[in-house]
Amino acid sequence: MGKLTHFQDGKPRMVDVSEKAATLRSATAEASVRLTPEAVEALREGGVGKGDPLSVAQLAGILAAKKTGELIPLCHPLPITSVELEVRFLPEEARVHITATVKTKAETGVEMEALTACAVAALTVYDMLKAASKGLEITELRLLHKSGGKSGEWRRG
Repeated sequence: MGKLTHFQDGKPRMVDVSEKAATLRSATAEASVRLTPEAVEALREGGVGKGDPLSVAQLAGILAAKKTGELIPLCHPLPITSVELEVRFLPEEARVHITATVKTKAETGVEMEALTACAVAALTVYDMLKAASKGLEITELRLLHKSGGKSGEWRRG
């Protein structure tokens, strides 16, 4: 197998992973949505007219993980075996914290799927609470852990 790169002769391409072994792979990512006092109050009162922002964000994040290959150019479509997505309202910190763990048995990892799940869940929280306040901030979108494949295990320090 050649050097892994998304460019060949200066042009973008999808990396050929056909010679790699299908192994169990997992990735965990997180994101936060910083809330304004108005958004905290809206969540405390049970949500907004569109429904429960946390439940809708959880579903949106799971669906996004499954569609990552369609959303991110040159990202491989993968047979995801599970997505665990948690969306927690932390009123004392004025934020919503999102964590996603995605698993597969494939030739390449699921870091992008975990990150996409968190990003879309955070965007969904924003969308559902923007009527209460436009001052929300999506922060700390980052990979926490990945395992499997040739590069083995990695954990944020």
